[in-house]
Amino acid sequence: MSDDVVWHCIRHGHCSFMAKIETGIFCRNPYSVTGICNRSSCPLANSRYATIRDHDGIFYLYMKTAERSHLPNKLWERVKLPRNYEKAIEVINKHLEFWPQLLVHKIKQRLTKMTQYRIRMRKLQLKVREKLMTVPRKKTQIGGRRASKAEMAAKIDNSIQSELLERLKKGCYNGIYNYPFNDFSDIVKLEPEYEDYDIQYVEPDENGMEIDDMEDFDGIPSGECGYTDADHLLDEKVAKKQKRSKIGKRSTKVTRELEQDEDTDGRQRMLV
Repeated sequence: MSDDVVWHCIRHGHCSFMAKIETGIFCRNPYSVTGICNRSSCPLANSRYATIRDHDGIFYLYMKTAERSHLPNKLWERVKLPRNYEKAIEVINKHLEFWPQLLVHKIKQRLTKMTQYRIRMRKLQLKVREKLMTVPRKKTQIGGRRASKAEMAAKIDNSIQSELLERLKKGCYNGIYNYPFNDFSDIVKLEPEYEDYDIQYVEPDENGMEIDDMEDFDGIPSGECGYTDADHLLDEKVAKKQKRSKIGKRSTKVTRELEQDEDTDGRQRMLV
């Protein structure tokens, strides 16, 4: 089908991409170069057509020829354009060298506009802006009602609890003993009463201690100076050991230790 017939059907018939507005007639086809509905800019009524499209910040040059019109899956040829504007212009001039100059000029204008809005997008992303979030109206209303109901229920529970505690303190429930005493003590804040014992430190009275010791002392036991026959026997044995010992220093140490032990034993006997 020729391009003139297609354009006649689109213009005077029905086109799903056509958008009629008070200011003019526009085209919503994604492959349109200018976005205006006319004969030179229509991608459907031109078998030889080219445009530029954006895919995630990357620009591609799309070209359509009449030789591939019988292959819909290979109808458009795509060429990636570099990010540099001058290099992208060179690629366009290379691939569209023998194409109509009006179409090439429109493609270059589209490239400039797209590079400008890409720069603006980067600047806006770097700026810190407030993010507006929509809140559903029904969910907020339901949440407010639930909160008010929960508050009312909490107030009722607190009032009932306080009333029961007051009655329990007054002694209205003396016969009832099934309530948990631990919970009641936590609520009423029962503090266990401990008796405080005063601890005092006093200096000892030496005169009183000596008098008490003298009262407990009954007297000196029988014998001369408190010694008994067993003490005399021990003295004789120690004397014999001293004669037998031949080492001087060691024997003196042993005798001193024995004398000290005997003195302590004798004092203990005197006290008894």
